[in-house]
Amino acid sequence: MNPDFLPDFRPDFWPACGYTLLQPNAQGWLQPTPAWLAAWLARPELALVPESCRAETRLHEALRADPLRPVPAKELAALKDADARENYTHFIALRDALLQAGTLEGWLLGLWRSGSIRVPPLFIDLVVQAVVRGLLQGHDNAFEARAAEMLFRTQRLSTHEGRQLAGDKETLDLQRETHGFGDLGRLLAQAAQPVKSAQMQVLQADNAAAYWDEAAKPAGRHLFLLDLTHEIKQELGHGLAFHLTNAHSGLKALSAVLVRWVQHFLGVAVRITPLREVDDPQWRWHLGLDAEASALLDALYRGETVEAARLARLVSLFRLEFEHAADMHPEVAGKPVYLGLMGTAEQTLRLKPQNLLLNLPLAPRV
Repeated sequence: MNPDFLPDFRPDFWPACGYTLLQPNAQGWLQPTPAWLAAWLARPELALVPESCRAETRLHEALRADPLRPVPAKELAALKDADARENYTHFIALRDALLQAGTLEGWLLGLWRSGSIRVPPLFIDLVVQAVVRGLLQGHDNAFEARAAEMLFRTQRLSTHEGRQLAGDKETLDLQRETHGFGDLGRLLAQAAQPVKSAQMQVLQADNAAAYWDEAAKPAGRHLFLLDLTHEIKQELGHGLAFHLTNAHSGLKALSAVLVRWVQHFLGVAVRITPLREVDDPQWRWHLGLDAEASALLDALYRGETVEAARLARLVSLFRLEFEHAADMHPEVAGKPVYLGLMGTAEQTLRLKPQNLLLNLPLAPRV
């Protein structure tokens, strides 16, 4: 492990991604190490269970001793459990592809540019998480760290007192099912016993320090809601009201993370600013940060009428500007790129960070 690569401002957070076991190259991209690959074997998808057959136990122990060892197809075929066989097959394929690519970033770019993705989404999310964790190194900002979770974890959207909130979908669904107490909560719920639910909190300046404490726990818990509101409306009475810019807007924090994401992968400097609307008669380029927003922006760009209910699911627009026009395709050089972020009809949000890497109007040399 490289001691210079240890967190310099907080205890290690999001430990499940194994960031501190990775090795950066001269470019700052992350190289997989034997220790990082070995850590995957402790994940639930690959860990041994009492029902594991002898072939699985031998394979697991052999990979722990030497994570880089070749694994013949017949060795995988010997695993009796079909799910274990599939999981190990995916892990070996991922390991070999990462080693061939040389870096996590190189593997991700190759995968996304290929247009053919046969890797389990969970595995991709864990690799993205490790890369994003590196982007936060040296940035002691809990709002940016919480916003960065959106790049690899699905969010559930809700509105409370006029504020748009995003919460970790998996955590919220588990809370609903088990009252926040895991298997014990599930059993108590089935027995109709009252239990007190673990409290989800909206991330604010006065509880930001607690974010790091939760994120540093072994499971890297995702217990904070992110406020994605543009402005806060304050009622003064007598029909009067004024609007305040949300000083700790999750949209601003997300923008900062996406700026570093583009710079890290593409070497291109950009600025990203949240917007409430686009008022630009020379609108030339746009992209959605998720599938729903991509379709909506396409429809708006074509001048189609969009029903109000669909428009209401738009979380935010953004204006992306290149610091250097020479980095843009000549046909749109100097023009802004508009981005969109949108929830589904089921009030979930799955951000696709690869869209920023694949769909920007880059100059051919970039």
